[in-house]
Amino acid sequence: MSFSSEDFAKALEQHDYSLQRGDVVRGVIHSHDNDGVYVDVGGKAAAFLPVDEASLKRVSKLEDEFPVGEEYEFLIIREQNSEGQVTLSIRQLEIRKLWNRFLEMQESGESLEVRIGGVNKGGVTVDASGLRGFIPRSHLAERDNPEGLLGKIVTVTLLEVDPDRRRLVLSQRQARQAASLSQLEVGQLVEGKVSGIKPFGVFVDFDGVTGLLHINQVSKNYVASLNTLFEAGQEIKAIILDLDEVRRRVALSTKVLENHPGEMLESMETVMAEASERAPKARNLILKGGSEESS
Repeated sequence: MSFSSEDFAKALEQHDYSLQRGDVVRGVIHSHDNDGVYVDVGGKAAAFLPVDEASLKRVSKLEDEFPVGEEYEFLIIREQNSEGQVTLSIRQLEIRKLWNRFLEMQESGESLEVRIGGVNKGGVTVDASGLRGFIPRSHLAERDNPEGLLGKIVTVTLLEVDPDRRRLVLSQRQARQAASLSQLEVGQLVEGKVSGIKPFGVFVDFDGVTGLLHINQVSKNYVASLNTLFEAGQEIKAIILDLDEVRRRVALSTKVLENHPGEMLESMETVMAEASERAPKARNLILKGGSEESS
């Protein structure tokens, strides 16, 4: 399908649209030049799509990417000049849609792949489907060697998505945790190391995930002090009591491994040594909602 200058002029005479900056319009490709594409959007003059606004991706041949007669959706980025011509962008429309997509992904906890392109003091910069993003050093899986990640494609989740401030903050560490969480199940026996001790419970690192062994889940008997039972770096086995993949929380229990109340306090070594043999009974107890695992 082709348009002559006369056909184009006649078509324009039949329309008198008000074209405003920020409007999304549909238009038909009319012709090309070295700097961009002329588009019929129903205005008094052909609209213009500059080559650097044609796409988030690099466009080598405008004629191949935008054939004459084909219809596309555009964003008006500059209102009519003295000749009645507006300036269009597909690139900025794609950016708008991408921000909206990232907001949806943040809400759902969905992950995406990005390419690491730069390193600075605070972390690394990435190309996220054409948008520039940032992974803080604390959210890198290999935080001690960010330079080694240059050029690599990594999986991340979205920490902060702010289209108004053009701020996109990502986490590789949380993406790995989410992937690890998807492999876990309630009632599963896990083995890890104590990474922190608080008055309310013990944090245990295992398989890229951190779980919480609450003080009420240590033993069926009262626990006066966690610091007398545990120390940082100590190896421990526990049963997964609950999983919250959305909030990325794992609740653990050792009291379901006890053969009698207080065994964890009296002989933790025995409970740990026999954990694998005791695990099936503990799993059945949890899955059946047995009262013994409740606090």
